[in-house]
Amino acid sequence: MTVQQQVRGPLSAAVARLCTELRPRLGADAAAGVDEVLERLTAPLQLAVVGRVASGKSTLVNALIGRNVAPTDVGECTRVVTRFRYGTVDRIEVVLLDGTTHTLPFTQRAGVPADLGVDRRRVSHVEVYLTNAVLRDLTVIDTPGLGSLDESSVARAEAVLGAADGTPTTGERLDPVSRRAVLGAEAVLYVLTQSARADDRHALDTFGAATGERPAGPANAVGVLNKADTVEPDSAGDGQEDPWSSAEALAAEQARLLTPKVTDVVPLIALLAETAESPEFTDADATALHQLARLDPATRQTMLLSGDLFTEWECAVPADTRERLLRLLDLYGIRCALEEIDADPTVTAGRLREALRRRSGLPALRARVNSVFRGRADGIKAAAGLASLAAVARCRAGERERRMLHDGIEALLTQPQAHQLRLLEALTTVSSGEVELPADLLDEVLRLGSSEDFAERLGMPGAPAERMREFALERARWWRSFASLGSTPAQSRVAHVVHRAYFLIWRQLRGTSG
Repeated sequence: MTVQQQVRGPLSAAVARLCTELRPRLGADAAAGVDEVLERLTAPLQLAVVGRVASGKSTLVNALIGRNVAPTDVGECTRVVTRFRYGTVDRIEVVLLDGTTHTLPFTQRAGVPADLGVDRRRVSHVEVYLTNAVLRDLTVIDTPGLGSLDESSVARAEAVLGAADGTPTTGERLDPVSRRAVLGAEAVLYVLTQSARADDRHALDTFGAATGERPAGPANAVGVLNKADTVEPDSAGDGQEDPWSSAEALAAEQARLLTPKVTDVVPLIALLAETAESPEFTDADATALHQLARLDPATRQTMLLSGDLFTEWECAVPADTRERLLRLLDLYGIRCALEEIDADPTVTAGRLREALRRRSGLPALRARVNSVFRGRADGIKAAAGLASLAAVARCRAGERERRMLHDGIEALLTQPQAHQLRLLEALTTVSSGEVELPADLLDEVLRLGSSEDFAERLGMPGAPAERMREFALERARWWRSFASLGSTPAQSRVAHVVHRAYFLIWRQLRGTSG
């Protein structure tokens, strides 16, 4: 199979061709690093789910995959890095620090067992292969919680994701710096449950998404405000009564606080999403909810005051059935389901599941994952590959090899089709603070790189194509002038990239308008 057939997009294929052309001319150490880069270029996009202990990361992973496979209870497996990858046969491999592996059976519920069957201190990470269509183009990485008392668990997460030295598990051993760049995750979902803290920003830097040694940014990081149903109505300061409205306001506030570390913060109720996406929610559960909906209003209102009252109050629905509903939906999800039944007493289990999925916020998160990550996966992977090549040149190459690698990277970046890589590089430099811009221009650059949708990139949702075309040309001219007058040399380099991005949008809009 050729490199072009293995790699999924034209930019990644161009980086892969550069690797194959340069490799025969490199020494053993540098060639081993290039081999790692090639291997990653042929793999699906690597998406790490990162956050604090008990933030709901594993529940979110299950919702994204559509299967209750990641263990959510405290156990050995929740304290190691676990990669969920596509495979033709479902299997679990525990990868040890010495490079050996041993397999585990799935639990009776087709999940990863909490007990790894080996001393956790010997474990590097766990590889889970699933015959799951979602994983064909996206490898999802579940990580131990930040802030854990178990520092070794966090250290292993950093090692596999690219934030610490770590011990290589297989293949050639690179030095820590280049291995960090080669093995870093390429995209990050950062999970919050309330307001971001100062060390959340540091964590986003630490789990930088394979952009050399630079932090994550709007090109490859999205925030998730999980447990949106627990947001206090006044916590966002908007006076809203509905938890979801307050969660949306708080998510917007956190997006402002974390900018430019993330492109957005999306509210979510991961437990509700997990239940709606998995086969766990059955016709029997829907029947029980219909029974609860028929209770007199006073009884129903009392039962929904707390989890204890819901399970212990006397009613026709058995207590163990209510305990199951509470485990699957929590009180907020039960309220949502009862509201759906009130609106339509004939609603089926399938339609209830769809309503719960919608009210969990999962469709909005998936849309963001698709636009920010999947839509730009080729560019993200190619940029990560170039960053990794630069790390190999810096740390494992002699002077001649270093010059050869740098010349190859620069030649690739001068090609017209490589402009997307230039834009991703510009996003990285401004989001890391390497290049400073006034706040309004920074916001404009971040928006321009936020997705592949023209209206979204131009900040003109719903605008007609003709108006967007005029605006793109106007901003292209402005940034060209800024690049020549009034900017520092570093700002000028970014401005030329932004000018080119607007010009390409104008040209594409002109083409679509006939």
